[in-house]
Amino acid sequence: MTAFTHTEVTRGARRRTALRASALVLGLVAAGLAFAQPATWPTRPISLVVPFPAGGTTDVLARALAEKLSQSLGQTVIVESKPGAGATLGADYVTKAKPDGYTLLMGAVHHTIATSVYKKLPYDFQKDLAPITVVAMVPNVLVVNAGNTPARNVAELVALAKAAPEKLAYGSNGNGTAQHLIGTQFQASTGTTLLHVPYKGSGPLTTDLLGGQVAMSFDTITPVLQHIKSGKLRALAVTTARRSSVLPDVPTLQEAGLKGFDIGTWFGVLAPAATPKDVLARLNAEMVKIIKSPDFAQRMQAIGAEPLGGSQEDMARQIREETDKFAKLVKEGGVSVD
Repeated sequence: MTAFTHTEVTRGARRRTALRASALVLGLVAAGLAFAQPATWPTRPISLVVPFPAGGTTDVLARALAEKLSQSLGQTVIVESKPGAGATLGADYVTKAKPDGYTLLMGAVHHTIATSVYKKLPYDFQKDLAPITVVAMVPNVLVVNAGNTPARNVAELVALAKAAPEKLAYGSNGNGTAQHLIGTQFQASTGTTLLHVPYKGSGPLTTDLLGGQVAMSFDTITPVLQHIKSGKLRALAVTTARRSSVLPDVPTLQEAGLKGFDIGTWFGVLAPAATPKDVLARLNAEMVKIIKSPDFAQRMQAIGAEPLGGSQEDMARQIREETDKFAKLVKEGGVSVD
């Protein structure tokens, strides 16, 4: 049996005490780091708010992006519909959400128009939301119900409208949306007076257009493309400066004689303004990668959309420029909503 001296026993006890103290300190440090550095975002599902009903272009684009983003981030991205008031209800909802990267808005050109159209908005689109990236641009197209509207071109439609002022009805996605403003510009350019019928989105609008409740619309290509191909709707012109690749035989309004007419609809993603910069940067990087991919481009081509993608700064600049541009058009058209 080995005998230990008192000094050796004391040294061993001190060594064990020191080791226990070191382990305790390391444990406290690790716990402190864990508290100071939470799990990397995202750790739970993300909500992508669509401010229109299901079935419209905004919804279709949001679902295509959400599917790919779910795979990229490793968390489910849920498309949540909050329609109403020309897309402003959904925007207001997102501005008031917690700025943690878990609530996003699929915004659109409509929001830059609504800033001037609505006398009072509960939010400031440029101050209360942080741009992430523009997703795509979709041309708008002037279509008529082929069964009850005999016009086969813009000139014939203008003649019908002039023969019956305020009788020819056009539907839009709501007051203050691009379709509404295009309608006012069309009237100003042609000297006609149309009856405006606002809807909550493309879904209910398209249903009524097919049913003959409204004679025409200036909606985006996506919700009406299949009906144009089937012959139920007749496309007379696109509202952008260039023809659409999916409707190459349809002229532009400029080609139809309406000089300087160039309005399309872009869609992009935004977050509450105070969302952390690293989260916004991650979202931008992931989304741009998706938007620039061949698979996403193919899906966009099928619905008549042009994929874009770009920096946060690019989107912020576009929002500023278009807000100013549409403010002038809104004033000229006398468009206002209480």
